[in-house]
Amino acid sequence: MKHLLFIVLLLNPSVLFAVEAITLHQTACQFVEAEGGDKAYQANTYAACKTLNAKTGKQRVQKANVLRLKEGVYKIRVFNDDVPYVLGFWLRGVGLARLTLPSTSGGGIQTGGYKDYQIKLKAGEYVYSCPLNPTPDYKLVVTP
Repeated sequence: MKHLLFIVLLLNPSVLFAVEAITLHQTACQFVEAEGGDKAYQANTYAACKTLNAKTGKQRVQKANVLRLKEGVYKIRVFNDDVPYVLGFWLRGVGLARLTLPSTSGGGIQTGGYKDYQIKLKAGEYVYSCPLNPTPDYKLVVTP
């Protein structure tokens, strides 16, 4: 049995660690989980979200849920619930930590679709957002 495990590890090294799954949902101008589950805003364009976030973004981020995780490997599944254009996702360190902490980003999330982003997170403070929606920068804190 030990030899079989060794062969499996050689063929598939990802067996060595578990991948945690996180799900996030985007609607107009926001990530639902960060803002308490409410789909509170109506906007059909990038410009409308930009205007809304200029007026309300700072207050919303102050009240938003902080996503708290342990160090590890994560698959973050990001859904475009109902935004009528293609979205993306961007996770990165805060301030100078942006140079040292891992990040992930990408686009192509169609209305009603999703995209997965796999990342190995290290301890530190991060923000996540969608530059295409656009959304505020929501906080994510990773601890050892």
